[in-house]
Amino acid sequence: FFNFFSQLPDPAIEDQGKEFICPILNKYAAVCVRCPGYGTRTNTVLLIDSEGNVTFTERNMINEDINQWKTSTYEFKLHT
Repeated sequence: FFNFFSQLPDPAIEDQGKEFICPILNKYAAVCVRCPGYGTRTNTVLLIDSEGNVTFTERNMINEDINQWKTSTYEFKLHT
């Protein structure tokens, strides 16, 4: 059995195009993306404590307006 992933990462491939791709990756991989024609419209945070209490909070953009957001929070306990 050949393990394809044992060959990764390939430094030669990683070095190719760094000056071109890194700025793009940094822009589109940010927590909040703001680019022409593309951007973040939902943020989600999931918190779980050691006792199984969960807080799920999500923020959604309303009508593609970056100044209007709706935040919803749900709390519940995990069943063990």
